[in-house]
Amino acid sequence: MINVSMEVEQYDCPFVHASDSHEVAFSSVHCDAGPRATEVRMVAEATDRTSLESGLDAVRSHGEVDEYELFSKVDNVAKFRTVVEQTEAMEVVRGQDGYVTGPFYAESGTETWHVGFDEPGLADRALADLERGHEFDVVAREDTDEAELHEIVQNAGAAMTLIEGCKDLSDVERQTLEAAVSDGYYENPRDATLGTLADRFDVSKPAVSKNLRRGEQKMIQRVIEALDDIE
Repeated sequence: MINVSMEVEQYDCPFVHASDSHEVAFSSVHCDAGPRATEVRMVAEATDRTSLESGLDAVRSHGEVDEYELFSKVDNVAKFRTVVEQTEAMEVVRGQDGYVTGPFYAESGTETWHVGFDEPGLADRALADLERGHEFDVVAREDTDEAELHEIVQNAGAAMTLIEGCKDLSDVERQTLEAAVSDGYYENPRDATLGTLADRFDVSKPAVSKNLRRGEQKMIQRVIEALDDIE
């Protein structure tokens, strides 16, 4: 199996179009690709509520959208379902027996794809066909054998557990953990202290310590759960 990750510009895609026109990003939660249309469950996240509303309106009114159903909308995040006509670029991929292997992510007019092919020649021909009429960059290309593929499938639950742990973090906890790692707080010897982290976020040392502990507790719990799921 050949796994190809690429960044594609395709303006017959409603999510690319909306993300290029508004400060909103789209992530697919579930994708069911049919021969002529694709049913996608999406999460939209915008910089603010106004941008979210504008982005959703752009998707809903796009000419390639056959169905649109809003599930929820809280602050600057929305969950919805769409049925979208097959884009020209995806038609090229499917024409070489390609298939979707991972979630889509659209932001700032570019969509990240994860697609697979059963043979290297099929992947080569699909990429060559795409070059004739589409702008794209291949981010990664990997040849996954049967044993590796089996391991990936077997441990998908562990991966999802870690992803859920990341989603459990509040914005402050995530930003504090990211800063602690990038600044060297966890290095030995440490390149950062609670004091430097507190100065960075303009809070007290007890406050930054509390945010770190909360974030660490959430992530460590998820890691332990993931370890139990690994086969």
